[in-house]
Amino acid sequence: MILPEISFLQNHLLFVWGTLFQKIIFINNLTVFQTMTYSINRIACIFVLSFVAIASKAQEQDIRKTTEENDRKEREFFQKLMRPQYDGDVRERYYYYENLTPAHEKKEKVTGWAENRVEEVLNRGLVAVLNEKGEHYVSWRLLKTDSPDVAFNLYRNENGNKTLKLNDTPIKQTTDFIDKKVKPGLSYNYWVKPVVAGKELESSEIYSFEKSSVEKGLYRSIKFQGNYIPQRVAVADLNGDKLMDFVIKQPEQGIDPGGRTGNTEGLTYKLEAYLNDGTFLWRKDLGLGLEPGIWYTPYIVYDFDGDGKAEVAVKTGPTDARGADGRVTTGSEWCSILNGMTGEEKARVDWPKRDPRFGGYNRQSRNQLGMAFLDGKTPCLIVERGTYKLMVVDAYTFNKGELKKLWHWDGDEESPVIRSQGSHSMHPADVDGDGRDEIVLGSVVLDDDGTALWSTGLGHPDVTMVTDIDPSRPGLEIFYSLEQSRDNGRGVCLVDAKTGKTIWTIGIPTTHVGEGLVADIDPAIPGLECFAQESPKADPGGAGYSQRPPIYMLSAGGKTMEASANFPGFNNWVFWDADLLREVAVNEARSDPNNMPPRPPAQTNASAASATATPATPPAPRVRPPALFSVIKYTGEKLTSDIKGNVSFVADIAGDWREEIITVLPGELRIYTTTIPAKDRRVCLLQDPVYRAEIVVQSMGYQQPPLTSYYLGE
Repeated sequence: MILPEISFLQNHLLFVWGTLFQKIIFINNLTVFQTMTYSINRIACIFVLSFVAIASKAQEQDIRKTTEENDRKEREFFQKLMRPQYDGDVRERYYYYENLTPAHEKKEKVTGWAENRVEEVLNRGLVAVLNEKGEHYVSWRLLKTDSPDVAFNLYRNENGNKTLKLNDTPIKQTTDFIDKKVKPGLSYNYWVKPVVAGKELESSEIYSFEKSSVEKGLYRSIKFQGNYIPQRVAVADLNGDKLMDFVIKQPEQGIDPGGRTGNTEGLTYKLEAYLNDGTFLWRKDLGLGLEPGIWYTPYIVYDFDGDGKAEVAVKTGPTDARGADGRVTTGSEWCSILNGMTGEEKARVDWPKRDPRFGGYNRQSRNQLGMAFLDGKTPCLIVERGTYKLMVVDAYTFNKGELKKLWHWDGDEESPVIRSQGSHSMHPADVDGDGRDEIVLGSVVLDDDGTALWSTGLGHPDVTMVTDIDPSRPGLEIFYSLEQSRDNGRGVCLVDAKTGKTIWTIGIPTTHVGEGLVADIDPAIPGLECFAQESPKADPGGAGYSQRPPIYMLSAGGKTMEASANFPGFNNWVFWDADLLREVAVNEARSDPNNMPPRPPAQTNASAASATATPATPPAPRVRPPALFSVIKYTGEKLTSDIKGNVSFVADIAGDWREEIITVLPGELRIYTTTIPAKDRRVCLLQDPVYRAEIVVQSMGYQQPPLTSYYLGE
């Protein structure tokens, strides 16, 4: 029997038996993979016993006892690997050990260029849309700089004529208003003025409701430069006017590193930038040096240098590096900073290099980006490679046109080494309360100085959610749903974000938990409810669970509950109505148990043409037909219908604290906002640091509903 390969760091052995080593010792800088058979391990044991033969009888007994125990553990480990597997490379399970106090070389704390925390400057985000009755629903932001006693006066003019104050007394309970005295076919301008101690302060921006705005709840429509659907959309202020603008990546189709072949049709991704009013700014073709797919082309948009205008950080490559099979396995790789207004490259650094320690091509090709305030003041760029085996991270600041490296983290530098703990997205958050962001990479968390804070050893989570899930406990929690099969009951679990210590586990065997979610759906249950679901492809019976895979539901305290028979799925959860329960946008066709709209046709590689040059006639973009979505409560109650397009993501980017639904159609982006009157008010979610960092990463990796740094529920 060929045993799983076991990683070795340079100039050291992985382990030896006996009292010299009471347990397996992992040492930094291991290099080559070796294969061992069970018989070789037996010979190693005999060698060690012979070497210590001069020891006392008591020592011999201790050695024999230790050897037998190690022998037993080893047999159990490899016996488990012989069982049927429904997930990834079983050899990666070797690194599934808890390491809550990693040993590593000390690194200096980060000192960025900012003297004070760089705050994103927002305006009131005022919007006006039609409601169900044809009235104008108007809402605006409450900012964290506002006085607790602030109230608002709302003003309007009609076709640019006489100004009218719409409220009799200053509005304080909420930050919304229904203008019932409107006439169809006219244009209206709206603005608000804060009122403090009876005195009006500076006016907000003016929002113009055009007479052509006739679709309920539609806040904004932006037309693209062609009839394509973007794969991802990023939001940030590109021109410094305090409004959210858009950078898209198109077209939507792509490939996965786990596929059999690459793209041989010359498909390339293009980044495009649009202002909030729909003005087209620029397009950048990422070229044939990158393969088209989520994991090859991460990009994020944020103001990294604090000048009030966001930059674009994106993985880039040479003009052409694809082989005949469409794959890119050699050549330079960079992280580039682009000017958000022009698309011009302002700086670049090397991407973390390919390394055999990552594993094969699939494992080498997992790349992510993120933003974190590592010193509590300066927005820092986080560049990562690796998810399933080796994991490497670089951190930078961007200032005065230059990228400056802050630190480099390699999981093999930890003792014992930390591998195979990555997730499908990263989540910056101050988990230890020191005012500096840590980076939740999955089952491992990096401290702000570029060392491991802790590792649960749970392995690769398909879903990682960071927020205050259980308000009865201090601090934040992390909810995991694990891809790898588990017979120890830890496939779904909750851990303390500061220490990594387990709070509770599901306590039953799991196979491949591919979905996960935390959301408050019942005010009678304390905290956020936790949901998870097995993947149909991992059904041990091979029948895909008859398209009804098991769904797990637990309370914030870990109590097992019964999920709804008509569970609405794990995607597109949104704060939409007036309560603090979370709703969900569902595809009205409901063709998928998780409410995903029909996917575009799978890419074919019928063309055998070389990928060394772009075809004279590039393949036409494959687009999925636009869907219709409704917003419903967990109970099934419908709140809003006829939301057109496929949901790209959900975020609070305008109006009051509740979230908008961003949809994409062929050639168009739409933003829908709620028209349900609010009952109270709260600071806009976009100003919460964890929520804002979550919005940053919506344009790369796998998306999850954004969460806040505080408990947000009934």
